[in-house]
Amino acid sequence: LNLRNTLQACTGIDNIAEAITLLELNNWDLVAAINGVIPQENGILQSNFSSEASQANTFGPHTSSSSSSSSPSSSAFCPVLPSRHIVERQSRMLNFRVEYRQRTVEVVVEEGSAVGEIKQILETELQVPVSKMQLKGWKSGDVSDSTVLRSLHLPKNNSLYVLTPDIAPSASTSQNSVLQESLNQNFLLVINHREAQRDYSLNFPGSRTIQEVKRNVSDLTNIPVRHQQWEGWPATASDDSMTLAASGISYPCHHLSVCRRSSPANNQEPTEECADVHMVSDSEGDDFEDASEFGVDESEMFGMGSSTGCRKAPMMPENSENEGDALLHFTAEFSTRYGECHPVFFIGSLEAAAQEAFYGKARDRKLLAIYLHNDESVLSNVFCSQMMCAESIVSYLSQNFIAWAWDVTREANKARLLTMCTRHFGSVVAQTIRTYKTDQFPLLLIVMGKRTSNEVLNVIQGNTTVDELMMRLMGAMEIFTAQQQEDIKDEDEREAREMVKREQDEAYQLSLEADRKKREAQEREQAEQLRLQQIQKEADDEKEAIRLSLEHALPPEPAEEGGELISKLRIRTPSGEFLVRRFLGSTKLQVLFDFVASKGYPLDDFKLLTTFPRRNITQLDPDSSLLEAKLFPQETLFLEAKE
Repeated sequence: LNLRNTLQACTGIDNIAEAITLLELNNWDLVAAINGVIPQENGILQSNFSSEASQANTFGPHTSSSSSSSSPSSSAFCPVLPSRHIVERQSRMLNFRVEYRQRTVEVVVEEGSAVGEIKQILETELQVPVSKMQLKGWKSGDVSDSTVLRSLHLPKNNSLYVLTPDIAPSASTSQNSVLQESLNQNFLLVINHREAQRDYSLNFPGSRTIQEVKRNVSDLTNIPVRHQQWEGWPATASDDSMTLAASGISYPCHHLSVCRRSSPANNQEPTEECADVHMVSDSEGDDFEDASEFGVDESEMFGMGSSTGCRKAPMMPENSENEGDALLHFTAEFSTRYGECHPVFFIGSLEAAAQEAFYGKARDRKLLAIYLHNDESVLSNVFCSQMMCAESIVSYLSQNFIAWAWDVTREANKARLLTMCTRHFGSVVAQTIRTYKTDQFPLLLIVMGKRTSNEVLNVIQGNTTVDELMMRLMGAMEIFTAQQQEDIKDEDEREAREMVKREQDEAYQLSLEADRKKREAQEREQAEQLRLQQIQKEADDEKEAIRLSLEHALPPEPAEEGGELISKLRIRTPSGEFLVRRFLGSTKLQVLFDFVASKGYPLDDFKLLTTFPRRNITQLDPDSSLLEAKLFPQETLFLEAKE
């Protein structure tokens, strides 16, 4: 913040954004930023602004206003501006690097120049009128032609670029880039076969030549290239070796028409009247039509083989032991011929593909699309490149189908396919495949799994278009969706019933488990009670046995008139009853204790006390006599339970 305030105070820049931009351009170096606006050789850096205030005032109002508006913290470092005539005489030079399309122009002008002067220099260099030129790249946004460069506070080196929206790129500057871009684009050719009254929608990359297009159409229409008569090619398409990108056809869609030339006379060059719309490639057509006589592969005839003329590898090896390996080879060869944009073929046996498509949950089931390829059919290459590799078809098959493929070019592979179809789909499907001739291939079988059997919904032949193929796939999906909804409903109802049954079974099992636990708890409680009772009984029996033994061991009660010293004791029990007995005065306290224990009050649980004064007799020596314990001639005692 201090740097920004100092810069504004010293340079007079009112716009905060301009000040921050200037500091950023100079890596937040205040001296460099100030010198970028006011060159060091034209200004004087002061270490103490206040000491040079009078000198600053002599350089005009601009400097004095700057110094008066600056804060004390920002005035410690500030250049003093020179007078106007000194600035004009020693104006700073600015370097501009201007880019226009493929060109770069270096422009050097004084800081006092206007933006329009740069445009005038560029007009001479670029041959572009000033009125159609837009100069972009200014740090402060768009500026007008009258803007003085000094007011923009620019650094010494700058980069700009020129836009000319009203001028189309010239061929010399844009031809290469446009052509390169066109080579990567896909062109849709809508070709009308006038004799058959049928339209073909074919996609070709821009790198394909016109000759290759004609060879494709020859396979579709059975019209040799040399007998084809075209309408719709632009006049720039003067050579069949030209690519579609360079031919001048419309993007993304171009309409053409073709028919067979009516007479041999038409094999000559077209008349001048129709030269702009008719194109016939006689010499190349002859070479093409005669190619089969010399063993040229179909891939060359179709325009999709290698430039070296090597014969293409088979789609699938013959007598492959493992179906998964055969499918891997098929997928690899398919990608090599027609590109990576193709359906994802299921790698595995036909049985595994059917299992994946038909036997999962109803919501997860799909249709099975079986693609049967035959290299001997002229329609195979067109069907694969135009239909099977179309993005819409690939996307639709991937979302709704399990795609499985097989090559029936070799008789051994075809026989193996028929065996698999008979085993999984029945003899009707196998017989249906047998009825199709070679030129009717390739085939796309749409199979739907039903509750008890499988059904072939549709057999799509190779002589179709993308739109027809999509319509037939969608028609099969409608039938499948209706059946799938019924299966989902039945499955949901069955799962609901099974869920209710499971819940009932679980509730019953939980009830049984609860009863079992309750019964076991009761049994454990009863067993514990019995155990405690047994322990209590044993303890009681033991106490009773001890009591009886003590009772039998007691000396007999002396008579009242025996002539000996007699002590008569009354003992009150906790229940309020009294135990009365006579003892000889010489009897030991232990005998008294045994008497009390024989009545069920052992000294382990009770203590024997006198009433007044209160004494605990059980704490006295049991071998002392009653006389010694002062329990003579009579005494009243009471029993108290120990804590």
